[in-house]
Amino acid sequence: MANMTKTTESAAPASPATAPDTTAATPASKPAMRMTRARADAIFAERMARHRDELRWLYMELYDNGDMFAELCDGLKRFFDERDNKLKKLDLAREEAGAWYRATNMLGMQMYIDNFAGTIKGVEKNLPYIERCGVNYIHLMPFLDTPADKSRSDGGYAVSDFRRVNPALGTMDDLAHLASKCHARGISLCMDFVMNHTSDEHEWARRARAGEGEYMSRYFFVRDQGIIDRYTRDVPQVFPTTAPGHFTYLPELDQCVMTQFYPYQWDLNYRNPRVFNEMMYNFLFLANQGIDIIRIDAVPYIWKQLGTNCRNLKQVHTIVRMMRMIGEIVCPGIVLLGEVVMAPVEVAPYFGTVEKPECHMLYNVTTMATTWNTVATRDARLLRQQTDIVCSLPRSYTFLNYLRCHDDIGWGLDYGTLSTWGMAEVPHKAYLNDYFQGHTPGSVSRGELYNADPVTGDARFCATTASMCGIEAAGFEGDDEAMEVAIRKDIMLHAYMFTQSGLPIIYSGDEVGQVNDYTYKDDPEKAEDSRYIHRGAFDWRLAENIDGPGSVQQRIFNALRTLEDIRRSEPVFSADADVRTKNYDDASILWIVRSFGDRTLHAVFNFSDDAKTIWMPEAAAYTDLVAGTTAEVATVDMPSWGFAWMLR
Repeated sequence: MANMTKTTESAAPASPATAPDTTAATPASKPAMRMTRARADAIFAERMARHRDELRWLYMELYDNGDMFAELCDGLKRFFDERDNKLKKLDLAREEAGAWYRATNMLGMQMYIDNFAGTIKGVEKNLPYIERCGVNYIHLMPFLDTPADKSRSDGGYAVSDFRRVNPALGTMDDLAHLASKCHARGISLCMDFVMNHTSDEHEWARRARAGEGEYMSRYFFVRDQGIIDRYTRDVPQVFPTTAPGHFTYLPELDQCVMTQFYPYQWDLNYRNPRVFNEMMYNFLFLANQGIDIIRIDAVPYIWKQLGTNCRNLKQVHTIVRMMRMIGEIVCPGIVLLGEVVMAPVEVAPYFGTVEKPECHMLYNVTTMATTWNTVATRDARLLRQQTDIVCSLPRSYTFLNYLRCHDDIGWGLDYGTLSTWGMAEVPHKAYLNDYFQGHTPGSVSRGELYNADPVTGDARFCATTASMCGIEAAGFEGDDEAMEVAIRKDIMLHAYMFTQSGLPIIYSGDEVGQVNDYTYKDDPEKAEDSRYIHRGAFDWRLAENIDGPGSVQQRIFNALRTLEDIRRSEPVFSADADVRTKNYDDASILWIVRSFGDRTLHAVFNFSDDAKTIWMPEAAAYTDLVAGTTAEVATVDMPSWGFAWMLR
């Protein structure tokens, strides 16, 4: 990745200062005493005693209903008793290991079951490939039962039954079997838990539509147009162009029901303790199938309060805190991953506090968007600032880092800072969208807009990592030189992601450079949703090419495996490392310094179309972690879109 100016050289890297953090994704426990009923009861009692007072305080503060709290406690014991002994032992091992999800050997992959392997059984069959990718954390995109009409499933986020797998993908038994096989291989499973709403075909919704008061109280029904107008005034719309408004009229009831996302997704009323209890039972049921990481979808939206913007309210944190304690009582081996797509100042509170934690992990959303902003502008100043903000947070805060995911890219950048550099929000967003569509001179990116608003000009962007890096364009044009640069850019961005503290996750297909899939336009149920451009079926022909010397797939796959192996073996990538950026007078250079023990890593990234010569802080012996060589180094030569990992 870089050519070093050197005077002496040795073949072996310097020895690490301390042993690397290689805690397994599914830690093996010490020989444990047999999980008898008496021992299990004692474990549950101890955990309940640890959390009961706070849990009751928060529950009563929210609901003031002792009977429902007593029912909840009985439910926790019931789900604990139903939890498989193997999972209970895994819980004990993970409790002993501590924050197992922070280990440097963790690497995730996000995938749609049907796109990757057809069914849950297909995923199980392809576990050897997942292992070959170095992956030990699989995020299975929504797989619970949804309306048969795919145009009303929202990609699986309109759940009709929280305890039934979409029949096209398999059964709940298939899921539990997959989890068991994954655990045997040291692989963890993640799933989406949609707490904010249900499908309008969920049993609760059907009974509410029939006029049953008990079930109507689980949603928000309104006749008063004044209330609807107040809500519309104060609450931003989620999808103003594809699903405008906040309520959907039901003629059979002559009332409106709250639908913040889509008309077929009815928002749940967490003011009703029955909703909270039942959703916690669903959460525990899914955890008992062997799920290790529960991704809480749309966390900030859960609590609604008239007169507010219905985002990030205090009650949301109360609910997440109670959910954290409920997990620690019944299934402490699981991890809560919060989906909070907001600025860092609004994201960080969802970690809670050291004394009262909430989510174990959160998405590093702003850094992802700022990374692509840096690609388009060749200006790393904002990314440097964003990296410093994240690094200034407590080290116990664990972020999930990614380049691309199932969703679009929203340009939620720090426009206050950008404006001081002459970049106004509206024209800058327009520039980014033009650049990544390939409309700007010099752009090699290809992709499409999502949810474009013709009035405001605002839009989001969709594409795969490979297409945004230029691999699609270079392949279409048959330009070998452009392909060389595109591959280098793709690898550099992954190296940057691996340099960040937290858990890195790859979107399925990125490991083989899979490009945009435009065939979604031929499917009437998908044609209006451009996010399907990067949700195409995994191309197993590309996977076959990873053994083909010199192929695009082989070069990307092997490079990522090399980076993953280095990250796993070097203590300087520990979650406990000190991380900061280094000021450098070239705006296109991002320089990150990681220090752990007596070792320091200089990770330097060239966000530029030009080759660069980088001056090290001092001439000294450095190990080029990618090349595996140690030399006396004063400067490092990097090609365009290159990087260097230099360890001292």
